[in-house]
Amino acid sequence: MKYRDLGQTGERVSMVGVGGFHLSKPDDPQLAIRIVRAALDSGINFLDNSWDYAEGESERRMGNALRDGYRDKAFLMTKIDARSAKGATRQLEESLQRLQTDHVDLLQFHEVIRMEEPDLIFAPGGALEAVLRAREQGKLRFIGFTGHKSPEIHKRMLEVADRHNFSFDTLQMPLNVMDAHYHSFEQAVLPIALKKQIGVLGMKPMGDPFILQSKTVNASECLRYAMSLPVSVTITGVDSMAILQQALDLVSNFKPLTPPERAALLAKTARAAENGETERYKVSQHFDSTELHPEWLS
Repeated sequence: MKYRDLGQTGERVSMVGVGGFHLSKPDDPQLAIRIVRAALDSGINFLDNSWDYAEGESERRMGNALRDGYRDKAFLMTKIDARSAKGATRQLEESLQRLQTDHVDLLQFHEVIRMEEPDLIFAPGGALEAVLRAREQGKLRFIGFTGHKSPEIHKRMLEVADRHNFSFDTLQMPLNVMDAHYHSFEQAVLPIALKKQIGVLGMKPMGDPFILQSKTVNASECLRYAMSLPVSVTITGVDSMAILQQALDLVSNFKPLTPPERAALLAKTARAAENGETERYKVSQHFDSTELHPEWLS
């Protein structure tokens, strides 16, 4: 396994991380447990999850996997949707219970997809108050945020944080070969995050799964493109042992894309990427879980 610095946290994380959402997909919960433990035994230490994935089932499965000493091998991250202090406290406590741990290494504000949400999080009585209090209590170590809708919303979150003299430890965003062409997080947000020395978590390397469905690139090309970016970790969904092995093999033999290789990938994906069809999280509500459940924000 290869490791990279997580911003200014002093932590080293595996260059590939296990996405929590896909752990709820196997019919057999024991398969999800085997995937997590095999990943940790292979040197992957970054585990992604969220309070809302499959109504908590992803966290429950991950919590069972982290028993018997496996928690010590993991850099554990989860996310919350609430924008109020009261809601954030409740969701964090539920996550800790499901994950069977007294703390997470990283807690992120999940799915910041509306321009007004940064102000809600930072407002008096907002979610940040509860998260800072929880950090003082030892229930989390680092704080970040995620989003998939627009680079402008990520930039606004960073601007609001600056106004409040607050620095995020991490941020998570879609970074893939299609993003480079359309409303690009890579172009608009990544340079800012690197300048601020924020740990960058890349997600959706295959577009869940619309990039692969475009038939322009294969899974290995998608992962290699994402991992060649200056990110701390690329989070990828794993719902089988074969998919896990695919990621491990790529890391084992990883070489960053050369400029000609990168140019070739961008050339053959340009047309498929031009209207955002392969990145539906940007152009539709297909991935907007809080649009379906606005009560999660309260």
